Amino acid sequence: PATHLGAATPVQLGGVRPVPLPKAGERPASAGSAAEDEPAGDGAESHKAMNDAIAYIRSLAQLRGRNAQWAEQAVRGAATLTASEAAQQHVIDFVAADVADLLAKADGRKVQVGDRDVTLQLKGGSVHEYAPGARTRFLAIITNPTIAYLLLLAGIFGLLLEAMHPGAMLPGIAGGICLLVGLYALQLLPVNYAGLALMALGIGLLVAEAVNPSVGAFGVGGLVSFVVGSVMLMNTGVPGYAVNLGVISGIAVCAAGLLALIVWLVFRSRRAGPVTGDAAMQMDTGELLEPVEAGGEAWMMVRGERWRVRCDTALPAGARVRVVSRQGLLLQVEPARAGAAIS
Repeated sequence: PATHLGAATPVQLGGVRPVPLPKAGERPASAGSAAEDEPAGDGAESHKAMNDAIAYIRSLAQLRGRNAQWAEQAVRGAATLTASEAAQQHVIDFVAADVADLLAKADGRKVQVGDRDVTLQLKGGSVHEYAPGARTRFLAIITNPTIAYLLLLAGIFGLLLEAMHPGAMLPGIAGGICLLVGLYALQLLPVNYAGLALMALGIGLLVAEAVNPSVGAFGVGGLVSFVVGSVMLMNTGVPGYAVNLGVISGIAVCAAGLLALIVWLVFRSRRAGPVTGDAAMQMDTGELLEPVEAGGEAWMMVRGERWRVRCDTALPAGARVRVVSRQGLLLQVEPARAGAAIS
């Protein structure tokens, strides 16, 4: 076996320095004395927690007939032992190589259960393994910070898609389920609500940029707010609880690409000429369907439509003409330059 035990010094999550090991003859230092500028109340609270933990572990060691002196050192000085050293110093009863060896060595031993002594009879006993149920496995999956984060985003964007396309049904149903499951998972995790608020602000700004483009102002602010909020979402003072930075980076890159596409489309639409109305029809060229006299009217084909036109110049059928203006349903045209393409 490659196990060890000890290091039972109480520590406060969130960055408080551990209590240093006291030297011989010195009073043990408290967590609050690690920094001179910490208030006295913090040191007293840490000292109280230390003494309470020492008294508790000494009482447990004495109750079970173990080495109470070493148990105190495990709390006061964060002392540790290997498995063999723990057996030699009477901190544990014995070391077992596997489950079968554990049952063999524990057989016939007396243990205290409540107020009476019980002799263990383990010889010939069978071992039953209790695997976690479906509910436990499901909760273990959704309470993974990264999974909960993705469920939350999937729910939000599903509902947004349903709002933009009412009646689609599937995005709204799937988004609602994902959002509720994600919120349930978050309430089981150490969530930083400032990070959650920044994420909500970022998503709101990104949606505002998509609905009402502002040449990237809302989008850049939303992207920065979303990334910062995602990094801050989990309380980093708790080890092992954090959203995978690769996932955050991937989502941020996709959002940045979408933002760049929106900005590019906005600039392209501003540079493009009109495509409807009189302004779009002016300067278009077409072909006369019949001859026209000077100052007379005839029919022409332009943009796949038949229009009545007036021309100040006599032209034969098939001649190319250019639209100059429109008066109601009548177009004013003039001869087109040679080589002009027909619209």
